[in-house]
Amino acid sequence: MAYLKVDIGDIVNMKKPHPCGSKEWEVLRIGADFRIRCRGCGHTVMIARPKFMKAVRGVVTKVADRDDFAPPTDHSFP
Repeated sequence: MAYLKVDIGDIVNMKKPHPCGSKEWEVLRIGADFRIRCRGCGHTVMIARPKFMKAVRGVVTKVADRDDFAPPTDHSFP
């Protein structure tokens, strides 16, 4: 089974629309769970990785192609 390569900041298209009508979601967190934000209304949802992989149709916009995404700043100590 081939997994879809998803990065933080990517915009993904889901199979079912959110109640607001939008199918586009922004990926905020990746791990055992995914945190995604609806691009229509801004609602955030935590979803388990297997459920996310089954529900996603594909990546609409990669983070490298977006101009409005600022990478996280480095908060390491000196």
